[in-house]
Amino acid sequence: MSNGRLEHGVRLPASGPNFSSYSPLAARLGRTYVHAKVLAVVVAAYAALEEAAPGSVFVYGETGWPAGGRIRPHRTHQNGLSVDFFVPVRNRTGRSVPLPTDVANRFGYDIEFDADGQFGEYRIDFDALAEHLYQLHVAAQARGVGVALVILEPQYLPRLFATSRGAFLQRNLRFMQGAAWVRHDEHYHVDFAVQCKPLDG
Repeated sequence: MSNGRLEHGVRLPASGPNFSSYSPLAARLGRTYVHAKVLAVVVAAYAALEEAAPGSVFVYGETGWPAGGRIRPHRTHQNGLSVDFFVPVRNRTGRSVPLPTDVANRFGYDIEFDADGQFGEYRIDFDALAEHLYQLHVAAQARGVGVALVILEPQYLPRLFATSRGAFLQRNLRFMQGAAWVRHDEHYHVDFAVQCKPLDG
């Protein structure tokens, strides 16, 4: 979120059985640090997806600096509680594949999906996206963490809510209403809420 800092930040793992970072270089530069509880939630959700969405692969994007603070070009991502996740996609053969994120497309952030969720040979897998959000919610609840806000391109919300998890997501997660300052078509932004311990004294 905005106007914050991060103490004892931890870096998300570069990859796992069904997920990877958007950029090994960016990870080495320190752009994928989060609060320790957020790390636990993200990793647990990916583990649950191995069984809940077998064969699906996921890519996460930028999170924040080791000590938090402004990480351009983001307006938030300052206190280790914000994570960008690139949309899960399927190729023209229907296989789940990582969205290509490289220097040519500004590590994925310059990709533009159309109104139908299509970009070249890639189409957004709304079922996998919905399952990921569901598993994030479950993992967060189990660890005393909240999912404060989800930002996704508004025109995609009806497609998301039409999935088998859609009704649950509508009831239990808060989605930004209206457009954000930049399109969130190639990624969805998730803000987590972590209860901070009061200071002694």
